[in-house]
Amino acid sequence: MMLSIFDSFQRSFRGLNRWVNRTPNRALDQAYDEILKIKALEDEHFNGQTIAPGIRDYSDSIYQHFRNEANQHLRVAKVRLAEFRASQGFLRLTDPGALGFTPDYGRTEPETSSGMLLEKLRLIDEAIARYERPAVPRSRAIVPLDDLSQPSLLINSEPRPLGTKKNGSQPKTRATTTSFVPRSIFGTFERLRRDLDPDAEQEVIRDFQVSRAKTALAVRFLLILIIVPLLTHHLSKTFVVGPLVDRLRQDQPTEMVLSEHLEEEALKRLATYREHLEFKVLTHQMQPLETEAMEARLEARATEIFAEFKMRGGDSVKNVFADLLAAIAFAIILISSKPEIAIVKAFMDEVVYGLSDSAKAFIIILFTDIFVGFHSPHGWEVLLEGVARHFGLAESRDFIFLFIATFPVILDTVFKYWIFRYLNRISPSAVSTYRTMNE
Repeated sequence: MMLSIFDSFQRSFRGLNRWVNRTPNRALDQAYDEILKIKALEDEHFNGQTIAPGIRDYSDSIYQHFRNEANQHLRVAKVRLAEFRASQGFLRLTDPGALGFTPDYGRTEPETSSGMLLEKLRLIDEAIARYERPAVPRSRAIVPLDDLSQPSLLINSEPRPLGTKKNGSQPKTRATTTSFVPRSIFGTFERLRRDLDPDAEQEVIRDFQVSRAKTALAVRFLLILIIVPLLTHHLSKTFVVGPLVDRLRQDQPTEMVLSEHLEEEALKRLATYREHLEFKVLTHQMQPLETEAMEARLEARATEIFAEFKMRGGDSVKNVFADLLAAIAFAIILISSKPEIAIVKAFMDEVVYGLSDSAKAFIIILFTDIFVGFHSPHGWEVLLEGVARHFGLAESRDFIFLFIATFPVILDTVFKYWIFRYLNRISPSAVSTYRTMNE
């Protein structure tokens, strides 16, 4: 059964993977079609030349109409070209083979051959260059996303000062040596030198590309970690585990279906119904019932309560197996995605440590008050009762109170150790702000 679930999950993911892998070719074809539409306008109305005034005897309104139409095609082509470059780089970053699937992108088919791809890219670039002046000369083109195919570039991609060499070594300046002149003066000259560096723009663009690719990959992987286990739980419970459990339980005798705590809850519900009927009779809301009529109503209500609790008991068994399969899917993703995990960790560190001191202190106080604060025991109690009902277990008050008395204390110790060990070293001002706000 588990193998069949994994095979269905693998087939679904393989289909999604094929669609993603074909995104570069699809985006490039769409961009190429838009360029062909511009070429058709040039051939039909401007003798094959760039749409510009003076080539044909057109009025300003007619020329503006053709130019607007060409600009519209050009905008779509640029968007599709950006989609092609980004998806091509992301496919190499995420490495579809990491999960055991073979990517379709890069197969030697006629429409995806290297020569045809380069020809389409050349025509698209020429059309864009004709209609708008490029912001960066061709000799200084934006760093291609091919350089982002190495996960180490994303994991260890800290922003570098402009003018820093690619190997990470910063040029030696007088600001790094001891001098009688204040270092801030040398820092000012160094900043001016970096601003006037001809390669400064490329460094900024490359850092932005790395940051954007890292953010997109981290968000995508986090969504996969959330969506895939939820889908696995829902689909397995609906189509696999649910029918099997219902089939095994339908032939069991009624006295073996309900567990002890479910039976006690069902008896309380039946007693409440009996008291409800007696209350209506005493308040003259209904006529007094004879013994046979009362027993008939109680029997009908007992049958309804039994069916309801029988369904609850079966649903708890389904939840156990469905959660197990969801945990297996989650573990498979984690085991097969070590580079992505490293990138997500670097992204989370950058987000957390990039916050302001007041924001860090606010988040720390919020989390500590929710999980280990004065009112947190009520939240833990509700959470544990919900987990017990989810798995069909009896709600043990002793276990709940013991958990509340120990786990939040351990969690509070971990929070304090993290503040003392890491945050105090990385951002002492944030710790000072936290203590001030906490007081």
